[in-house]
Amino acid sequence: MKRLLLIGAGHAHAVVLRALSKEPLLGARIDFVAPHPVQLYSGMLPGVVAGHYAQVDAEIDFRALAERAYAEYVQASVVGLDLERRIAALSDGHTLGYDLVSLNVGSQLDLSVPGARHARPAKPFERLLGALEGPRRIALAGGGAAGAELAMALRYRGAEAVTLYSDRAMFEPPLAQRVEHVLRRAGVDFRPGMAIDAIDPGPLVHSGASQQEFDLVVLTTGARPLDWPAGSGLAADEEGYVRVGRTLQSISHPEVFAAGDCAALEGAPEPKSGVVAVRHGAALHRNLAAAVRGEPLAAYRPDPKALALISCGTRYAIAARGGWVAEGRWAWYWKDWIDRRWIKGLRA
Repeated sequence: MKRLLLIGAGHAHAVVLRALSKEPLLGARIDFVAPHPVQLYSGMLPGVVAGHYAQVDAEIDFRALAERAYAEYVQASVVGLDLERRIAALSDGHTLGYDLVSLNVGSQLDLSVPGARHARPAKPFERLLGALEGPRRIALAGGGAAGAELAMALRYRGAEAVTLYSDRAMFEPPLAQRVEHVLRRAGVDFRPGMAIDAIDPGPLVHSGASQQEFDLVVLTTGARPLDWPAGSGLAADEEGYVRVGRTLQSISHPEVFAAGDCAALEGAPEPKSGVVAVRHGAALHRNLAAAVRGEPLAAYRPDPKALALISCGTRYAIAARGGWVAEGRWAWYWKDWIDRRWIKGLRA
């Protein structure tokens, strides 16, 4: 019997577990390792902050999902792989053996800004929500989709002042112009081209020659890979993400699969997003099942024109796919329908 180890509670593994709950994978013992049994779905976080959803409406119970998939849930983090012996080392000192292993461990925030300890990282989301109860003047460092959506949600929530620092272009035009227009319309003090250079107690934000004090600084900075996958000896790109081929197998260790933010697809770089991770999940399930059965694996086909839906605080959103961009209340209800269907599918 093959030992299949799933590491990480990301979007791709949610898809895999949902598929396994419908069609059990015979001939495999499945272990699923994740540090938290229940996680907040990132796509609905802005809606929770804005008050459109209760927190419980956006939670995924991975323990229950694993149980329905006939997988043994292990509450821990993985800190390294022994690739030769095929053993995963856990944060609690235990180990798990495997024949096949799949990584969907995401990424971590870049906390290299001096004084980052005086700010609140956006992850884990549950801790962030608790920190948002009182502050009225809030700064966000990092102007990607996560920073923009959170900034507008905070303004809708009632924050007195929200400032969004962004040291690089958030999106490709014309989407970038749409997002900037909606940010300013929402009352967000958007500062493109301005990085946060340092954070002092207060917290006091330094950006170039300017200094400004806030009640709270939230880090939605760019992602960087976890250290242990590359540190274990897996082939990685220049940033440290696991290099995978079109079958989502490591190019150096074919018994290792990787998907979502932690993976770097050879020859076809993709954005780090939930949409991409969900697409990975469908291909990952097919290939893990094929690997267990000893069948040929299929190639994953990236979609360069994946749909993006950006919520704008109110029940209003921007939709983009390829060069097409549009906005309106209809786009928010479209996103709402997709997100609710996603959560319902993981609970059914």
